Amino acid sequence: MNDFLEKYYPSVSETEWNDWRWQIAHRITTVDELEKFIKLTDEELKALTVENAFPFAVTPHYMSVVQKSEAIRRTVLPNLLEHRIMAGETNDPLGEEPCMVAPGLVHRYPDRVLFLTTEYCSTYCRYCTRSRLVGRNKVSPLVSTERKKHWEQAFAYIEKHSEVRDVLVSGGDVLTLPDEDVEYILSRLRAIKHVEMIRIGSKTPVVLPMRFTPNLLAIIKKYNPVYLSLHFTHPDEMTDETNKACNDIADYGIISGSQTVLLKNVNDDANVLKSLMHKLLKVRVRPYYLFQCDPIEGSMHFRVPVERGLKIMDELRGYTSGYAVPTYAIDIPGGGGKIILTPNHVVGRDGDFLILKNFEGKEYKYPDYEI
Repeated sequence: MNDFLEKYYPSVSETEWNDWRWQIAHRITTVDELEKFIKLTDEELKALTVENAFPFAVTPHYMSVVQKSEAIRRTVLPNLLEHRIMAGETNDPLGEEPCMVAPGLVHRYPDRVLFLTTEYCSTYCRYCTRSRLVGRNKVSPLVSTERKKHWEQAFAYIEKHSEVRDVLVSGGDVLTLPDEDVEYILSRLRAIKHVEMIRIGSKTPVVLPMRFTPNLLAIIKKYNPVYLSLHFTHPDEMTDETNKACNDIADYGIISGSQTVLLKNVNDDANVLKSLMHKLLKVRVRPYYLFQCDPIEGSMHFRVPVERGLKIMDELRGYTSGYAVPTYAIDIPGGGGKIILTPNHVVGRDGDFLILKNFEGKEYKYPDYEI
């Protein structure tokens, strides 16, 4: 028996607990509900009662993680610093709105588009890049009736633009939608001949792992190649349920990679990140990106200086297998796209030889000339 379930939901069966719809219907969204699980600080209490703030919500499953992890608690509970806007911060740091070519459809890169299918997430991360959008609609995606009108406009645009070969389906979190909607989206995209690749961006394996039912996995597999870009933050998130979801995904032949945001006082430590990446590899999720936190309004308390991020990458490279080292990147504010950040190991030259410094700080010569 799940100890958390037994203590806090004694009248709820394991069958109900493992139903993703039950989890969504019983999200913790109020101070009174939250105080049943954790003792709030005075600052947390004040932040939770600020009017018109980015909403707070967490699934019961993820609450069991928040309760035990100070790091994850910082990413989920509101902070008064969210209302302090610093220079360079905006509510649309990636410049998505100017590139919106249809409702929810962003076309910035030449051959790929971002398809924002819903504004709903089962849990809201405080550093969310799309906090201007997500959580503002209080209606559950399970009962929404208008979204398909917007989707059709997006499909029509993609059909007319043969240069689009890659579609990233995101939100919100598309996997909070019912199975029939997920299948509708995937089937419509797969029917477009020039769409070669479909990606789904989701944090569902972490916050709602019971969503990965055999039916959902069969739907995703049916429209392969579908790649899952999964959002992980900290090794504390790798619960038995999350590990099972990741292994089930792999067992269905669905390829997944991780995306992690570098966050101050959460995961800005090489040993913490190494532990996370090792746990991901054990459940067949390939570490992919480590993102610098986007300068969303009120995010300064989460952002790690880039110099520190580069040092962390240096502390990973050479001290673990290459598969466990993600690519460190910044999504440039204003819609400039991603740039890759790497420590500089080129020290200089000695005639025809390049001087390189390895992870231990030792220097080596590499012949670098043409004949």
